[in-house]
Amino acid sequence: MKAIQLEQFGIEHLQLREIPQPAIGEHDVLVKTTAVALEFHDLIVIENRIPFGIPLPLVPGTAGVGVVENTGSKVTRWKKGDRVIIPFISRWEAGNNTPWNDQWRTGFSRPGLLAEYTIQPENTLVRTPNNLTDAEAAPLSITGLTVWAILVEQANIRAGQTILIQGSGGVSLLALQIAKMFGLKIIATTGSKEKEQKLKDLGADEVINYKETPEWSQEVKRLNRGIGVDITLDVAGTATIEQSILSVKQHGFVGLIGLMTGTKLTVDLIPMITNYIRLQSWSVGNAQQLGDLVNAIEKNNLKPVLDNVFPVEKVQEAFHRFKSGKAFGKVIVTC
Repeated sequence: MKAIQLEQFGIEHLQLREIPQPAIGEHDVLVKTTAVALEFHDLIVIENRIPFGIPLPLVPGTAGVGVVENTGSKVTRWKKGDRVIIPFISRWEAGNNTPWNDQWRTGFSRPGLLAEYTIQPENTLVRTPNNLTDAEAAPLSITGLTVWAILVEQANIRAGQTILIQGSGGVSLLALQIAKMFGLKIIATTGSKEKEQKLKDLGADEVINYKETPEWSQEVKRLNRGIGVDITLDVAGTATIEQSILSVKQHGFVGLIGLMTGTKLTVDLIPMITNYIRLQSWSVGNAQQLGDLVNAIEKNNLKPVLDNVFPVEKVQEAFHRFKSGKAFGKVIVTC
């Protein structure tokens, strides 16, 4: 079968190769990959930004969808032709994550999705929403699930609250869309004049240009009647955590879901302690939560924002677009 292989670290070393098709076990599902969403996880691995010790060659790709091609003799939940979302943590069915679940991470400890076929366990595949194309559904297993789990189950968002959305990457835009669906007031930040109107068109009530206003927490409060917001999701890490904490009100919620500017955090504990602020780190979620997200997407006809769709032969170009920071929405590779 055809697959993208990372033979040395670096985007320029992603190559289309012919490799053996995986064998199917009695409880396995053979899935033909149709679309893969590029994630920051992928870039970290491909450029070896954090040395996980992953052996090469590697088939990368952590988030995507496909169509069931074949099933093992004891599989009962799926049949040939079913459209499915492929899990990132392949063993995580429900409840909290465990070290045992974590042993299977797609594109890390298991082969990634930039391949013609992959083997998946029966119990953690989730049906693709009927209202979405494969390209639109590709980000749901990581981007969509992370946002859904942290906003709905951890922050417990509800109508009438105010949320600060940071940036215009795929995670932030899906957070904006889900927050709008729940009836929250939305303040968004961007460093691009061009993207300000796009954020408003998508549903942002207010937009702050963080390049023009580096101390953007003060502007957040000005736009919210002098008080902080109920919730923000910090997607950048090192460079933004201080402003994120200062942007929320007493008993506010700061979700830590990204590390685009670094992994080290230096914070002043005084505003955190005196304002009872909750910092909650999070990543993806379980198959049950993903099923809930699928139902909500269908009921509300939510469609993730896509920036560009590239064929697998242009995977290097796709990663360069993703890395540039110019994308508005998700970058997708079709297989």
